[in-house]
Amino acid sequence: MSRVLIAVCMLLFSQAAFADSGAEVKDLYRRFAAAQNAHDAAAISAELVQSPQFLWVSDGKSFWGPEIAIKRMSMFQGSEVWRVVPALDQARVVDLDEKSAFLHMPLELIIGSAAQPDHLHFLVSILCVKNDGQWKIAALFTTTAKPE
Repeated sequence: MSRVLIAVCMLLFSQAAFADSGAEVKDLYRRFAAAQNAHDAAAISAELVQSPQFLWVSDGKSFWGPEIAIKRMSMFQGSEVWRVVPALDQARVVDLDEKSAFLHMPLELIIGSAAQPDHLHFLVSILCVKNDGQWKIAALFTTTAKPE
C-alpha cells in the first residue's frame, strides 16, 4: 500500500511542478519581449541560453548562438519602430518535463517607419529550459501566421 501512496504523491508532485512552469515560462517571455521593446541587447541576451547550441529559426534560416541572434535582432531594431506584441492570453505551454517546456503563441511585430509601420503576424514556438532554477530560452521558431 505504501508504494501506491508514494507513486500517487510523486504523480501529484510532478503535475504540480508542471502546472507551475506555465506561469514561469510566460514570465520568461514577458521579460524577453520587454527587453526587445526596450532595444536592450544585454537584457535580451540574459534570457537566452548562453550556448552555441542556442537556435533561432527566422525567415526560414537557422541562426546558431545567442551572439548571432542578438546581432540579427539588432539589425531589425534599427527600424524607426520595432515592437513585439505577444498574445500571451492565447499562449499554450507544453511541458516536456520539469526542466523543459514549449511555449507557443501568436505574436504581432510592428516594424518600419513611424508614419506607416508594418503589422506582421507570426506564430512563435519557444523551447524553454530550466537550469539552476532559472528558465531560459534555448530555441525560438517563428513562422508567418496564416489567416484561418
